[in-house]
Amino acid sequence: MIYPKIPLAQSIIEICAAKGLTNIVISPGSRNAPLTIGFVNNPKFKCFSIADERCAAFFALGIAQQTKQPVAIVCTSGSALLNYYPALAEAFYSQIPLVVISADRPHDKIDIGDGQTIRQENVFANHILYNANLHEDASAENDSKINEAIHISLTQKGPVHINAPFEEPLYETVDALSITISASANEQQPTPIGDLSHLVEIWNSASKKMILAGVNDPNVMDEAIIEQLATDPSIIVLTETTSNLHHQTFINNIDTMITPFTTEDFENFKPEILVTFGGMVVSKRIKAFLRKYKPQHHWHIDTLRAYDTFGALTEHIKVAPQRFFTAFLPLKKEIKSDYFKKGQDLKTFRKEKHDLYLSKIPFSDFTVFNSVISALPKESHLQISNSSAIRYAQLIDIDPSIEVYCNRGTSGIDGSTSTAIGAAFANTKQTTFITGDISFLYDSNALWNKYIPSNFKIIIINNGGGGIFRILPGHAETPVFNEFFETSHCFTAEHLAKMYGFEYLTASNETKLSEALSALYIQNEKPAILEVFTPTLDNDRILLQYFKELV
Repeated sequence: MIYPKIPLAQSIIEICAAKGLTNIVISPGSRNAPLTIGFVNNPKFKCFSIADERCAAFFALGIAQQTKQPVAIVCTSGSALLNYYPALAEAFYSQIPLVVISADRPHDKIDIGDGQTIRQENVFANHILYNANLHEDASAENDSKINEAIHISLTQKGPVHINAPFEEPLYETVDALSITISASANEQQPTPIGDLSHLVEIWNSASKKMILAGVNDPNVMDEAIIEQLATDPSIIVLTETTSNLHHQTFINNIDTMITPFTTEDFENFKPEILVTFGGMVVSKRIKAFLRKYKPQHHWHIDTLRAYDTFGALTEHIKVAPQRFFTAFLPLKKEIKSDYFKKGQDLKTFRKEKHDLYLSKIPFSDFTVFNSVISALPKESHLQISNSSAIRYAQLIDIDPSIEVYCNRGTSGIDGSTSTAIGAAFANTKQTTFITGDISFLYDSNALWNKYIPSNFKIIIINNGGGGIFRILPGHAETPVFNEFFETSHCFTAEHLAKMYGFEYLTASNETKLSEALSALYIQNEKPAILEVFTPTLDNDRILLQYFKELV
């Protein structure tokens, strides 16, 4: 086998192998040549070459999102490293394991005017779990830092940074290792649940309990637990599109439910106990509601973190939701309450109004999202971009067999396509990515990727700009708004599709959309883009009127 001659590079590669890292996303460069040589020539690793570092990091994020294992991203020195930052911030807030391995100039070359050199140590300080700033020579101290970095990424679910200085020559190889490494085991003991009696006492004295599920992986809870939560007369369960949690009684269109509320409605809906689990919540309306009408108790269930999103947090339960509810629910008593019934009655009423409104509105973003989501293949995988896309998806029922993901850690549009491609590569299911035109164009380098599965589908809703800004307070149709907020444009994905070898389909009315959706899923010889053009000036009016007609 071929190894890099530089001992420090050997140590990094051997410890990565010993710690079980398998996926390595490399962006070409010179300073990282010792790492590239070592990773590519070792059969224990699956290596990917992606030129654009920002895309590379989000592609790795998508793989890690699906595998739940750390993925390493490797780059050269200088500004290349800074392009990882958006994906690292997303990984930090979404609790996804990423291992950044950056090649650096030797310490004595920093800040003396040497080329392609910046201050790389601790460059991600505000959004990183651990910094391993290595010295040039292989050593037990370096080995300990590398071990710690990978261990923390896995057990604490987030990004870490290993910064490795290399002196030239960089490309020399040897056929035997010159180092011996020590790699620690990736062990983590589960946190004891502890005494639940104080929580049981609070629970059994409350008649209005709300459970709010944010971002979750599929199958975080078994059917027995779901059934108990779904049929308790004192519980209302609210789920987000990204919660991957389903039951026919769960309220999965939160904004549809609460947007028309009066002050009296809010007071009646206010819970005594709020229980949350999962990641970030999309709905601004539920956040505004719970911040104004605060519950007496807010418990958040998560093994690592508890954000005080509503300014009412009283308990952080540091175990997985399944473990908590398995231990907790047998201790609860059934309370006489009409809280659940009122929620169900309102859900049925809102659904009738929702269906009626969709049946009478013209072709628009709203009807397109409804058609696109309804046409998704069962048992498939769905990635959604941020901004308008995820918000429209929150209003529409998605088949329970479909897995749903979105980069909600920082809610940025910057790497949605790259993440979707990484997830599609790691997930063997049929994958569809729904995005807006601005999000797609912003991350168009994502298509510069030779690992895109042939059954990967992109659906672009092109409304000619950042349509979400039209529904925000203060919108006015002015040249300033159109240029600096909405980002009006006349671009399409046609030429990008041709350049990168994608099948390209279009639709601009309901009939053509139905035909295009059928054609989209028939062929899987190469990845495909369906671009749907909607009327820019009608979409905001149609959406805003929707909430008015729910009463």
